[in-house]
Amino acid sequence: MNKKRVLIIAILAIVAIGFFMSKKTNLNPKYTIGQKIDSLEGVYVYYNGGVGNVEGREVTKDGYNIGLKYQCVEFVKRYYYEALDHKMPDSYGHAKDFFLPSIKDAMINTQRNLRQYTNPSTSKPEVDDLVVYSGTLFNKYGHVSIISKVTEKEVEIIQQNPGPFGSSRETYTLKNTDGKWHIDNPQILGWLRKP
Repeated sequence: MNKKRVLIIAILAIVAIGFFMSKKTNLNPKYTIGQKIDSLEGVYVYYNGGVGNVEGREVTKDGYNIGLKYQCVEFVKRYYYEALDHKMPDSYGHAKDFFLPSIKDAMINTQRNLRQYTNPSTSKPEVDDLVVYSGTLFNKYGHVSIISKVTEKEVEIIQQNPGPFGSSRETYTLKNTDGKWHIDNPQILGWLRKP
């Protein structure tokens, strides 16, 4: 092998190791893993460090699977369980799996026992809706969050595990075009709502 090829392989290996470590390691000295950083309706958002970090599984006293601590799915399921008294029939799955593309707008997603809306939808997003994001090159599992505020032009979401330097709250533009509501984020597949 020539020196240039060895150098390229070495650089790629270093980048890959760095990327893996950043997903599992806490790079932000401002917080400790498991620290409360936000809340909605008394349900806390915990800091997770790297997005791939897992601190065990959260299960309720009655055996309901909430999810892997302190992943995004664990927060939204814990929120629905504690604040909205809702258990999902299918308590497993990655974030992007909460949205089923085969379900038409405003129909029931039986795996979650929630009404599913596509982005865009004829139904305006509401507070407490569970927002589902598609997977990406760097996060094949997708992401989920909860809508914490809605106006005519914006939605605010609250989320757990946005990364070591991400914010627990984000705001997106909300548009209404030809009677359809669209949250302006290309990763958002849609939202789910308790019937």
